[in-house]
Amino acid sequence: MERWLALELVSTIRHDGDGGVADDLATPQGTTRWIQEQEDLLAGRIPAGGLAADEDLRLGITELRQAVRTLFARVVSPAPPSPADAHRLMTADRAVAHLNTAAAREPVAPQMDWPLEGVPGARLLSAENDPHVRLVAALARAAIDFLSGPQRTRLRSCTAPRCVRYFVKSHGRQEWCKPSCGNRARAARHYRRRRTAADGASAPP
Repeated sequence: MERWLALELVSTIRHDGDGGVADDLATPQGTTRWIQEQEDLLAGRIPAGGLAADEDLRLGITELRQAVRTLFARVVSPAPPSPADAHRLMTADRAVAHLNTAAAREPVAPQMDWPLEGVPGARLLSAENDPHVRLVAALARAAIDFLSGPQRTRLRSCTAPRCVRYFVKSHGRQEWCKPSCGNRARAARHYRRRRTAADGASAPP
């Protein structure tokens, strides 16, 4: 299953299983754990062996997440955004500015590799020594790539009861982010139909 770093970032706000909302980045420890879980998507962007988050890095990542979630809400409009933070989103202009500023904090330059026997290739070489700056910039660039790429048109907000996730639609009829959400949504629809029918049957003639 394809994964996108931008989607992984916004998915750190999720349903907690008890009717509430959990934040995987609520503490530096949780933020460190999340960074470690993205090791494959961050390969080559942060130092080997990972890094530990402090409060400043946690705040930098959560501020970036707020900007990205604002822009995700813009993408899915006029459908409703995730209910987790629909009441406290940034303005779209502010979110774009924040994203671009974070991405620009790491100076990078293309470097050519051309082995004696082989074809030339290119990679981006960072001139930034602070791994925290590099990480936030990498997350911002991943969000820019996502929002400007073809997957943007398939982004949806899950409408299942209690779900607060965004997801990328993988097939034409997909309505929810995962099967359990589909089961919950169908059960809720069935319950509403039964209640409507019962209320109609009990109404006075």
